[in-house]
Amino acid sequence: MITGLDHIVVLLGDIKAGAAIYETLLGRAPSWRNSSDGAERVLFTLDNMTLELMAPSGYSVAADRIRTVIKIWGEGLASICFATSDIAKMHRRLERVALKPEPIAEVESRDSASGAPLHWKRTRASTELTRGVRMFFLELAGERPHSAATADAPILGLDHVVVSTEDPERAAALYGARLGLDMALDRTHQEWGQLMFFRCGDLIVEVVRRPVAGADRAHDKLWGLTWRVADIDAARERLIAAGIEATEVRIGRKPGTRVMSLRSGTCGIHTLLLERTAKAEA
Repeated sequence: MITGLDHIVVLLGDIKAGAAIYETLLGRAPSWRNSSDGAERVLFTLDNMTLELMAPSGYSVAADRIRTVIKIWGEGLASICFATSDIAKMHRRLERVALKPEPIAEVESRDSASGAPLHWKRTRASTELTRGVRMFFLELAGERPHSAATADAPILGLDHVVVSTEDPERAAALYGARLGLDMALDRTHQEWGQLMFFRCGDLIVEVVRRPVAGADRAHDKLWGLTWRVADIDAARERLIAAGIEATEVRIGRKPGTRVMSLRSGTCGIHTLLLERTAKAEA
């Protein structure tokens, strides 16, 4: 039922500052801007998904709700939205696996500059039943406009989104058995804990357990993003020149990859860049 990752939502207090930060990080221009329902939104659409930046706008119940979430949890990753080609079938599956989906809603958005419309249908699973991760499912009518490159060595797409858990068995049951994602890897290492990779289109949902004393076993958390680049050395040079702090490039855990971590310029989100130097199987 799930065909890929449609988008990830990042909550911010200042949409203009956040959009500028991600235009620098991605090396791409925003592809869509919209203000409605108490929120301002800026979208960056890449090869395999969309990054949606959202901030409260004006004074309404919806805007105050966003402000409250930011006040309690801080800025950062807020929700994940899976793509489906048939929202009705997806809704029935969510009901069968007891994730209590909301009724399907039909939504329209218009770009504030061009007035161009986008239409989609979506539903949302119960957050408590998805272990605290806000999870949506969306059938998009047509394609979103892509974000044009504004610099050399831009980000190509997302390689994986990281979910942190303290109960890997229940997390595996959610993403594998209930959502139907294919588990590609389950590996435990004494230094970095347990890793589980679930294929989602051409990217990976990575579920990680890093044992922490007193951690919440009932709720998982969207933890970080790894972006895919064609030339990681050129990308590092570009980001360093823009004032973003980055580690040295190192060999990745997945064979045939090189990675580096970003220490700033990410709105507080744990962020890596990854280059595939050879065919890297999950």
